[in-house]
Amino acid sequence: MTAITLPARCDRAAACALLPELMAAQGTAEIRVDGSQVEQIGQAMLQLLVSARRTAGGATILPSPALAEACRMTGLSAELFDEVQS
Repeated sequence: MTAITLPARCDRAAACALLPELMAAQGTAEIRVDGSQVEQIGQAMLQLLVSARRTAGGATILPSPALAEACRMTGLSAELFDEVQS
């Protein structure tokens, strides 16, 4: 399993920094994305997470309350999480 930890601030710069790590993890065993420390998230990171979920075997994303709320507000909860966050 490949574990990737998201930073507290998931802006465009963070998404650009994370992209090579996610690309390298493709084709390996399960990818687990730890988003438990996320306080802010932007569109670029949300797009990257959607791509990670849709690629190959997908990624499991563990959200923080802020990440779960952002996904709820954007309608991405069902897309990004195995169980819809309330």
